[in-house]
Amino acid sequence: MASGFFAILDDIGALMDDVAVASKVATRKTAGILGDDLAVNAEKATGFLSNREIPVLWAITKGSFINKLIIVPLALLLNAFFPIAIKVALLLGGFYLAYEGVEKIIEYLFHRNKKGHEVVAEAKQSDVDHEKIKVRSAITTDFILSVEIVIIALETVLDRELSIQILTVSVVAILATVGVYGIVALIVRMDDAGYHLIKKSNDQGFRAKLGHGLVKGLPIVIKSLGVIGTIALILVSGGIFQHNVAFLHDLLHSLPEMLAQIILGLAAGLVALLLINLGKKLVGAFR
Repeated sequence: MASGFFAILDDIGALMDDVAVASKVATRKTAGILGDDLAVNAEKATGFLSNREIPVLWAITKGSFINKLIIVPLALLLNAFFPIAIKVALLLGGFYLAYEGVEKIIEYLFHRNKKGHEVVAEAKQSDVDHEKIKVRSAITTDFILSVEIVIIALETVLDRELSIQILTVSVVAILATVGVYGIVALIVRMDDAGYHLIKKSNDQGFRAKLGHGLVKGLPIVIKSLGVIGTIALILVSGGIFQHNVAFLHDLLHSLPEMLAQIILGLAAGLVALLLINLGKKLVGAFR
């Protein structure tokens, strides 16, 4: 009986070794999109009052975990019984990400001064409503990016047994959420850490200089994340089309990969923006 128990432990150890190796490969292949995920979600998780940053970030993190709980089993089931659905979901997600990126670019390039009544209307919107909108947007974007992360991780272990597939994808999903939102939490609390250092050092010495640097650096980091997040949306969406549509891949194969992804992302975003605006006009016409 003891030998049987140790045999089970040996099997578990061997399985964990296989999962560790597979997870390492999968994490390396998803490193790029994890960086994009960080940039996009850090930008979405900023812009709140100091005392609301952590509650809002925690709400987004919980939403991200729920996303993974939905996506992981669904991806495994679809891969087993209806693999084409995974590609369709990826392409639809690509259009959504491209739309968000292009919408931000157009808003920045063609921003106009708002009329007085619009400003008043925005000012009357409650902070709670603002938080809910941003949290919902962040969770939706996280869902799309999570689909890409899970599918890339799954593709690295398609030739392995089901147990390794399940464990590997689960490990990558958990690491993605904990790692990304852990770093985001550090970013959004930069200024508080800076104020703490300044206070503790009586505004003198190296710690005070570091504190001032953190406080002054936060607005720069946030603005930078806004730009990086928008670029990331375009690149991720373009990468989805480049890697999953053979015609588009062959059409732009002579271009550098990043340039091809930017072109595809911008094109998809413009198409999505036009279709959505057309849909809004049609809905308005029939009201």
